[in-house]
Amino acid sequence: MSIDNLIKNLRIRRFRAEFFVDRDELFKYIMKETNEDEKIGFGGSKTLDDLGLYEKFIGQGKEVFWHWKAEPNERLEVLKKAQHVDSYFSSTNAITLDGRLVNIDGNANRVASMIFGPKKVFIIAGENKIANDLDSALNRIKTIACPQNARRLERNLPCAVTGQCTDCRSDERMCNVTTIIEGNIPTTDIRICIVGENLGY
Repeated sequence: MSIDNLIKNLRIRRFRAEFFVDRDELFKYIMKETNEDEKIGFGGSKTLDDLGLYEKFIGQGKEVFWHWKAEPNERLEVLKKAQHVDSYFSSTNAITLDGRLVNIDGNANRVASMIFGPKKVFIIAGENKIANDLDSALNRIKTIACPQNARRLERNLPCAVTGQCTDCRSDERMCNVTTIIEGNIPTTDIRICIVGENLGY
C-alpha cells in the first residue's frame, strides 16, 4: 500500500487530500482551515471521538452540533442543524486505493451531510480505513465497522454476536443506506485527511 498513490488517486478524483503523520499535525491543519466564527457539524464517528476534536472546538468557543453530545429529546434537531454548517466533520467507513469513499449508514444523516449541505466537509480517516478495492471496502465495513458499532450501541443484532453481516431485517438494523462517493461534488468542498494512526472502526 502506498499512501502517496492513494493521495494522488484522491486528487485525480478532485478531492483535496492530505496525509498527516499524526493527530498533532492534523490538528494544526484543521485549526488553520476553520475560522473563529464558523458553525461546526459532526457526523457520528468513533474516529472523531478518539481524536477529542469536539472538545477542542468547544474549548475554542465554537458552536458545534453533534447528536452524540445532545440530550435524547434534542437529537433530531441537532442532526438537522449539523447539515447546515460552515464545516462538517466525519470519518468514512472505508477508502479504496483508487480513491473512492464507501459508507454504510443507519439513519443516513452522516452520508447526507457528507454529500450536500455544508460548505466544507472534512473526512478524517486513520490508515486502518484503507481498503484495496470496493469489495474489500464493503467487507471491511460488514465485518469490522458494523459489528463493533452494534456492540458499542448495544443493538440486538446478529452482527453484534457473530461479527458478520447477515443482511438482517431487524428494526435495529444499521445497514440501511450504502453510498460510494466517486469524486468531489461541485457544491461541496470535500477534504480528505488521512492520518498515520489507527482511528475508530
